[in-house]
Amino acid sequence: MTARDTTDSPRHRIVQAAVELLEKGGPDAVSTRAVAAAAGMQPPAIYRLFGDKDGLLEAVAEHGYAQFLESKHAQLDPDPQDAVADLRRGWDVVVEFGVSRPELFAVMNRATGRGADMAHRAGLEILHGRVRRLAAGGWLRVDEELAAQIIQATGQGAVTAWHSTPAERRNPALLTALREAMVTTITRAEPTLPAEETGPAAAARALRAALPDDADVLSDAEQHLLREWLTRLAEDGGAPDA
Repeated sequence: MTARDTTDSPRHRIVQAAVELLEKGGPDAVSTRAVAAAAGMQPPAIYRLFGDKDGLLEAVAEHGYAQFLESKHAQLDPDPQDAVADLRRGWDVVVEFGVSRPELFAVMNRATGRGADMAHRAGLEILHGRVRRLAAGGWLRVDEELAAQIIQATGQGAVTAWHSTPAERRNPALLTALREAMVTTITRAEPTLPAEETGPAAAARALRAALPDDADVLSDAEQHLLREWLTRLAEDGGAPDA
């Protein structure tokens, strides 16, 4: 919820009403007339605050991301003792949200507005933080970027598979199997210490994993360039083109 969306504001009342209608009846239930009635307001208020139905759904997505990030932050351990267990917990949070709130999850994934995009990026930062900790601990068997993509793809795929399966045939073991397949694909059975790896690729992976997000000694452009070079070195051990 943003600063402008206090719990008693007209905007918040409308968004909350839209979320409730969405989760009960899907997108078709979110008409401006139905939302206005549920919020105890007149339809012109929706057009004044959100422009149209699409604008309202963008606000619903932003609201969903706020709730989603709140649940992720509630379980976020900035320095977990077991990085692989932390990966499992993070994956479970995403999948449980998508499984329990399918209509809201779908609207969030379709959103293109600035607010939803910023919230989505915040979620990705949490994901990339988990991946960096795995890399720093020597757990990753694939590149950091590929690891993040696999985590996202399996999470989204798990939610999609769950909801595309008839309710009477859904088996929670599927979600566990997909999660463990993801863990097996991106992590090693035992961590590899930096001293056990040699060559420029290993050195690049270690340095990239140790880089802070807000290194004051480098500008944003310099950090981006350094990460690009380290990624290329990590992937094939070659030197950047001159």
